[in-house]
Amino acid sequence: MNTTSNKLVVTAHGDREVRIVRTFDAPRRLVFDAFTKPALVKRWLTGPDGWSLPVCEIDLRPGGKFRYVWKDTGGTEMGMGGTYREIAAPDRIVHEELFDEDWTGGQTEVTTLFVENGGRTTVTTTVIYSSTETRDAVLKSPMESGIAIGYDRLEGILASEFAK
Repeated sequence: MNTTSNKLVVTAHGDREVRIVRTFDAPRRLVFDAFTKPALVKRWLTGPDGWSLPVCEIDLRPGGKFRYVWKDTGGTEMGMGGTYREIAAPDRIVHEELFDEDWTGGQTEVTTLFVENGGRTTVTTTVIYSSTETRDAVLKSPMESGIAIGYDRLEGILASEFAK
């Protein structure tokens, strides 16, 4: 495993975008599945230690809905849902999302690309926010560390799945 080159990179683009890039040592089909199959998503998209993802509903089709609810050991919940606009498996997912307690300034548009090169898959997620101010506030939040924790967890899961 070449984890030194699998560093998470989060950057601002344009006026309202955040681009999130991470490479995984696994084939694209496995990485795509890890983003779209509830049994796998629930294993890595749990947030920081002490949190879980008890609700993970995915209707993976254009117009299909998804719903995630995270919960910590103290009972605090954070929910988010949205609608898939485009599914081009295993290359691309486009969806809209909105948190229940809207801390991102309204609905966001999210495009996730999966590009395989030599058995490694680069995931590039572009999030478009409602305003520059919202985008900048998100960049100052602990979002990046939360994503890094989940992606590191995913790397381990992919390594064990790929070894099968």
